[in-house]
Amino acid sequence: MEATTEKTETTGNTRARSRTAVLLTMCAGMFLVQLDVTVVNIALPTIGRDLGASLPALQWIVDGYTVVLAALLLAGGAIGDVLGHRSVVACGFALFGLASTGCALAPASAALIGFRVLQGLGAALLLPGTLAVITATFPQRREQARALGVWAGLSALALSAGPLLGGLLVAVNGWRLVFAVNVPLVVVAMVVALRVIPDSGRVPGRRVDIAGAALAAVALAAIVYGVIDASVIAFVVAVPALVAFVLVERRAADPMLPLSLLRSRQFVGANLIAGAMNFVGLGMILVNTLYLQSVLGYSPLEAALRLLPGFVPLAVLAPVTGRLAGRFGPRPVMIAGLAAGALAMLNLLRIGPATGYPTFLPGWLGLGIGMGLLTAAVVAAAVGGVPAGRGGVASGINNTARQAFGAIGIALFGAIAGQPGEAAAFVSSLHVLGLVGAGLWLAAIGLTVFSVRRTGK
Repeated sequence: MEATTEKTETTGNTRARSRTAVLLTMCAGMFLVQLDVTVVNIALPTIGRDLGASLPALQWIVDGYTVVLAALLLAGGAIGDVLGHRSVVACGFALFGLASTGCALAPASAALIGFRVLQGLGAALLLPGTLAVITATFPQRREQARALGVWAGLSALALSAGPLLGGLLVAVNGWRLVFAVNVPLVVVAMVVALRVIPDSGRVPGRRVDIAGAALAAVALAAIVYGVIDASVIAFVVAVPALVAFVLVERRAADPMLPLSLLRSRQFVGANLIAGAMNFVGLGMILVNTLYLQSVLGYSPLEAALRLLPGFVPLAVLAPVTGRLAGRFGPRPVMIAGLAAGALAMLNLLRIGPATGYPTFLPGWLGLGIGMGLLTAAVVAAAVGGVPAGRGGVASGINNTARQAFGAIGIALFGAIAGQPGEAAAFVSSLHVLGLVGAGLWLAAIGLTVFSVRRTGK
C-alpha cells in the first residue's frame, strides 16, 4: 500500500515537473517574440541616423515584423494543429534565429525591413503554438488561468525588458547587437523545446488553408501600408481582399478561421478588446520613445530607464491577474484595466511644450497598470469563449487580433504624431492621441459588459 502511494506521488511529481518545463519553455518562445516588438523601438533614432532611414522606413522596421506576424498567426496556429505544434514551434525558432542574424548584418534600411519580415514569419510559426500547448497542458479552468497569467506576465516582462535591454545594447555596441543577442537564446530554446514538448504528430484529415492565409496577409499588409503612406490604392486593395477572405473561409473544407467561432459573443468581444489594448499600447510605446528622445532630448539608455516605470506594473500585475481571472472571471479585471488605461490616456492632455518627464510619468504609469490588468484577463476570456479541440486556431485568432491591431496602432499613432521636429506640433498630436485612446478604451468597457460573462464558469 505504501509502495503504491509512493509510486503515485512520484508519478504526480514527475508530471508536475514536466508541465512546468513545458510552461516555461513556451513562455521563453513567447518572450523572444514579444521582446522583438519593443526592443527595436528604443534603437529607432540610432538606426535612422546610421542607415539614413525616414520615419516611414522606421515605422516599417517595426511593422515589417508585426504585420507579417499578425497576418500569418492564423496560418501558424492551423499548421500547428495539422502537423503538430512541436515541429512547427521548432521551425519557428530556427527561422527566427536566422532572420535575427540577417537583421544584425543588414547594410541598409530596405534589407533590415526584409529580414524583419522573415523574423515575423518565424514568430508566426512560434507564437500560436506556445498558447496552444499551454492550454492543452493545463485543461482545467483555474489552473489554465494561472498558467496563462504566468504566460502573460512573461509577455509583459518582455515588453518591459525590451526598451531597457535595447538601450543598454545600443549604448554598449550599437543597434546591431539588439538583433544579434537573439541568436544564442533561440538555439537554447529550440533544443529545450524539442525535448519537453510532447510530439502530437500529424492530424489525419486536416489541411492548411493556404488561400485564406494569403488573403489575410494581403488585406492586413494593405491596411497598414495605407495608414503609413496615406495610400488610397492600398485601401482599395484591402477591401476586396477582406471580402474574398470571408468568402473563402465560408467555403473551405478546413478553414483557417472557422466562422462558427464568431458566433461566441464572448470570444469576439474578448478579441476586439485585446486588439484595442495593443492598438493603444503598442502605438504609445512608439510615440513615447520618440517623445522622450526627440522632444525631451534623452539618450536611448536614458529614455529606456524612464520608460521602465510603465512596464514594471505590466510585468508584475499579469500573473496576479491570471489568478484573479481564474477565481472571479475575467470581466471585473478587464473593466478595471480599461478604466485605468482610459484615465492614463487623458493625462496626455496635461503635456505641454514646456512640461517634462514628471508630467509624462503618471499617464505612462497608469497605462502600464491598465495593460497589466488586461493582458491575462483578455486571453482567459477569449480561450473561455470557445469549445475545446481548436487550441491552435483559437490562440492564433487571439494573437492575430492583438498583433494586427498593434501593427495598425503603430502605423496610425506614428502617422498622427508625425516627425518630432517641432515640439509644439508634436505635443498637439499627443493631445489628439490621448482623446483617441481614452475614447477607444471607454468603448471597450461597454463591450466588456455586453460580451464577457460575469464569471469564468
